[in-house]
Amino acid sequence: MKKIIFALALLVSVSAVAQDSVEDSAKEKPSKIYYTQGGNGALLSFSKVTRNGKEVGSVPRFTLFFNIGTNANLDLGDHFGLFGGLNLSNIGMITEEEIVGTTGTDKFKLKQRVYSIGIPGGFKIGDLREFYVYGGAEAGFAVNYKQKMFINGEKVDKFNEWFSNRTNQFMPAVFAGFQTKSGFGLKVQYYLNDFLNQGYSEGGTQPYAGTESRIFFVTLGYNFNRK
Repeated sequence: MKKIIFALALLVSVSAVAQDSVEDSAKEKPSKIYYTQGGNGALLSFSKVTRNGKEVGSVPRFTLFFNIGTNANLDLGDHFGLFGGLNLSNIGMITEEEIVGTTGTDKFKLKQRVYSIGIPGGFKIGDLREFYVYGGAEAGFAVNYKQKMFINGEKVDKFNEWFSNRTNQFMPAVFAGFQTKSGFGLKVQYYLNDFLNQGYSEGGTQPYAGTESRIFFVTLGYNFNRK
């Protein structure tokens, strides 16, 4: 009888240990699909603009609003994962030119931006709980265009348009970045086509003809951390 009792006690103990091991493994195993806030944070944009082969002066553009989004994540283990999402991003450029007229030299500054709805997709590699890098591509669609013009520091014009043809409405991009366990991360995104639409026509003229305008931005705060 003592042997039977001892065997039963041993069996219960082993079962309990095994159950704890299974529960611990389940806690450590990443869930199949989970959702995170993944929108771009503060954006610092840079641009390279040329008109008929001559470089146009540009300055970096910083913005906080509105850059929001979410991601669906699929972790295929502890070191590799996939993701896709939906973003709203405020992107654009600032150019500066000096134009000599009959009354002297005037300084023109033009601020142009769009709100873009982006659909990113990519992969993550590294220790997904500590530090990893990621990369991918995004299909962006410009939905609202805004422009401000300054002459010698004074604002002389301002307007915005929905679904404007002044910019290319389809804005494909590639991106890469990294993220740490603390949530700090950095991402660089480069747009593959011109920001301005060279074929845009207004009043029988094409104001952007011969203008090449490429932009990219750096952002902090893009993250895949679980809630």
